Amino acid sequence: MSTKEEYKKMIEAEFELGQAKLAEFKARGKSLTADARIKHAKLVDDLEQKSAATKTKLRELGEANDDAWEEHKDGVENTWGVLQAALKDTVIMFEKDV
Repeated sequence: MSTKEEYKKMIEAEFELGQAKLAEFKARGKSLTADARIKHAKLVDDLEQKSAATKTKLRELGEANDDAWEEHKDGVENTWGVLQAALKDTVIMFEKDV
């Protein structure tokens, strides 16, 4: 397995864990009051946009040839880092408000 494939599999596994956390957070919204549900929906939308950006970068990494994949690595790490931080911060912030 190439370094590119190992890296891609590692990030995809981490991304799947993040997606599971996002799904858990989304599920919490069903039991909220109307006001809290509105705020929750906005947070979910923001997280889903960040998730989509990460998916795009992962796709670009997967499509890059073995010589150029490292050029895409920074983009993947940036979007993944933003998503991770946003998910963590959102869950912490939301738990304090509810």
